[in-house]
Amino acid sequence: MVELDKTDRTILQLLQADGRLANTEIASRVALSPPACWKRLKRLEEKVIRGYHAALEPRELGLGLFAFVSILLDDHSEKAMDRFESDVMALPNVIACHNVSGKYDYLLQVVASDMEAFHELTLNKIVRKLGNIKEMYTGFSLKEIKRSTSLPL
Repeated sequence: MVELDKTDRTILQLLQADGRLANTEIASRVALSPPACWKRLKRLEEKVIRGYHAALEPRELGLGLFAFVSILLDDHSEKAMDRFESDVMALPNVIACHNVSGKYDYLLQVVASDMEAFHELTLNKIVRKLGNIKEMYTGFSLKEIKRSTSLPL
């Protein structure tokens, strides 16, 4: 775990709110010179900052269906689980995948344009292509209450 001081945390908060802030603007807001701020940013990019991304509006892109898919595998060997994880990485509609505790092995967050596209994805790409699925349970998002990529600092 990297040690962060108050200035580092402020820089990270600023970038989480607006990843397009220029170094000079960040430096001004945290009372550092631009070169000193740039050094901190480079150090943070090596350890803490994964990348800079645009937050997109799914519905405006025709992705109005959001689902949580719980999956129980039939085979729990290391090879089978590694294969499942590798194959899930290749599915663009799966926007997150977590290996979880409890009844199921994995929880997928999935986006699709509509129910027909979701059915096609789950039947042909998840169940048939990935295989090794003993049980699958889906819950659909009826209303998004909160979405954030910001971590508490």
